[in-house]
Amino acid sequence: MGWFSKKDDGFFLATITPDHDGARIASFLGVVNGEAVIGANIFRDMFSSVRDVVGGRAGGYERALSGARDAALDDMKAAAREIGADGIVGIDFDYEVLGETNGMMMVSVSGTAVKMA
Repeated sequence: MGWFSKKDDGFFLATITPDHDGARIASFLGVVNGEAVIGANIFRDMFSSVRDVVGGRAGGYERALSGARDAALDDMKAAAREIGADGIVGIDFDYEVLGETNGMMMVSVSGTAVKMA
């Protein structure tokens, strides 16, 4: 398997197209994607500002970002399952700051839905 390759509930996920290790693609079904948008709340912003001054990690933002990433991945897997896929290859995550005051973040993920051999 390749970098970030795993089987999740019998569903194959990989950031690259496998060419060895027993993972074989029978057919390519098309591009699928998922998105999640999270908003930053005032308390998270306030504690993040404190972290900027004293250093350290912003745990609230990290947890929110992780949740958004998982939600986007789940949406993409659901879209792939709808077209009969049992895997997704070439997965790419993108992050974008949105909103008039940059108060929201979007996580989008895309990949190619495949039927594994």
